[in-house]
Amino acid sequence: MISVLVADDELPAVEELAYLLGRDDRIGTIHRASSGSEALRVLTTQSVDAVFLDIHMPAVSGLDIARAIARTGDPPAIVFVTADEDCALEAFELAAVDYLLKPVRAERLARSVGRISELMRDGALAPEMITVDQGGTTRMIRRDDVTYVQAQGDYARLHTTDASFLIRVPLADLEQQWAEAGFIRIHRSYLVALKHITSMKLAADKPSVTVAGAGLPISRRHLPMVREKLEATRIRPQA
Repeated sequence: MISVLVADDELPAVEELAYLLGRDDRIGTIHRASSGSEALRVLTTQSVDAVFLDIHMPAVSGLDIARAIARTGDPPAIVFVTADEDCALEAFELAAVDYLLKPVRAERLARSVGRISELMRDGALAPEMITVDQGGTTRMIRRDDVTYVQAQGDYARLHTTDASFLIRVPLADLEQQWAEAGFIRIHRSYLVALKHITSMKLAADKPSVTVAGAGLPISRRHLPMVREKLEATRIRPQA
């Protein structure tokens, strides 16, 4: 069970988020704080796995709390909850696990809790973040949200479930840099995240995989490696 702290200077916002978190079976104790100073007191007296912080609290802001947390030996996961995206870059520089926009939707919050649970299980609370530009705005996205990457000349387009982002990095460079994170090359134009593959056709005349609803071709050159990687994930009976 995940012990959490919800901190916001608006009490209705605290209660609403606490209510939504309380509906999640993965959540245990829910601590509440209506100011930054109160949140710091809770953090010094209680064992907390994750903190849901409003950024724009007076006196002691959510960013101030995150900086204080970063100096501790065993920091809880940080999720920022705010009405705007102005502080997204600074938030992720402070190793935030997620950044939720108000009003918080239950399904989006569930994804955030899932990330915390996964990171706690893996023993790491700082996901790999990528800086991208979209429409003149700089954003931070999580690498584990990238389902596949498509080559576009000297650029690469990162695809997530709900958007795509162009970065000035060749696909060959990403193939090397992201191999240990579970990304494999399936075609000269595509790099895919193994964990996001939902189906595959390896014996067909035109082998392919389905990633986040997109059908992507597997080249004959890359087919043996794809088979090998997928075979390694197969569950076998014990001898």
